[in-house]
Amino acid sequence: MMEAQLHLSASPHIHSSTTTRSIMRDVVFSLLPAAAAGILWFGARAAAVIVTCIAAAVLAEAGFNLILRKKQTVGDWSAAVTGLLLALNLPANIPLWQAVLGAVFAIVVVKGLFGGIGCNLVNPAITARVFMLVAFGTMTQAAFPRSADVATGATPLAELAAGEEAPALLDLFIGNHGGAIGETCVLALVIGGVYLLARRVITWHLPVAFIGTVFLLSWVLSDFDLSLALAWIFSGGLFIGAIFMATDYVTSPATPWGKILFGVGAGLITVLIRFWGNYPEGVSFGILLMNILNPYIEAWTAPRPFGGKRA
Repeated sequence: MMEAQLHLSASPHIHSSTTTRSIMRDVVFSLLPAAAAGILWFGARAAAVIVTCIAAAVLAEAGFNLILRKKQTVGDWSAAVTGLLLALNLPANIPLWQAVLGAVFAIVVVKGLFGGIGCNLVNPAITARVFMLVAFGTMTQAAFPRSADVATGATPLAELAAGEEAPALLDLFIGNHGGAIGETCVLALVIGGVYLLARRVITWHLPVAFIGTVFLLSWVLSDFDLSLALAWIFSGGLFIGAIFMATDYVTSPATPWGKILFGVGAGLITVLIRFWGNYPEGVSFGILLMNILNPYIEAWTAPRPFGGKRA
């Protein structure tokens, strides 16, 4: 009897061993160098903020699922990633109750109320950071390294915006300056980014487009001063935003051209806010606004089926 030569089944037809848990675990591993650098520069207070945010995020997700009688999802590591990313975007001197509130807002309001992982319209960590930036003045008081009381002062971005001289490029690259816990050490963030690229968790398109746009525009607006342009991209949260937050699978495009368009748009918004806005930093707002536009970018850059017409 002749065996059937044609097998019919519903998609997906391509399967992989990659899971949400394995991806999130890789993101956590990739953020460990930045977390370690933050603790090295800012001390035990930075470690306290990191632990607090992760614990609050995990407990908030567990509690939310328990109250709504939903399947527990804390085992997929996504809540831990959100908590860790939020912590690395906060100054080490922030009151811990504010860190808890930010983590709960990210998990419950931004993620849980929209249906959980895969259903959120915007990145939970970046949205929580914007919420805290608007709500609390402590978010603009940057902590400084090697200070017993975690002293505060102007960030390199604020100094650049005021026309002052920024720290040396080497200090900016290794993290020896004021800022959020995980955003200061560019070296640690690049190491984490290379790990994600090697693991094929992210592609180069979005981070390169984002950072490249900010660099080129800053170079032009700085009268083609290369050192000043590098100072602009090494300062603030550009690298942590471009590598770890803008590349969120749920809130960023899936196509290469979509990723590039997203990165260019986020970079343009970042520069506009940095040079002419009321806030010295624009990365968070750039990512958040492009998250909102992501469905349109997906539609514009979706591949056309062979023989089909673009809608």
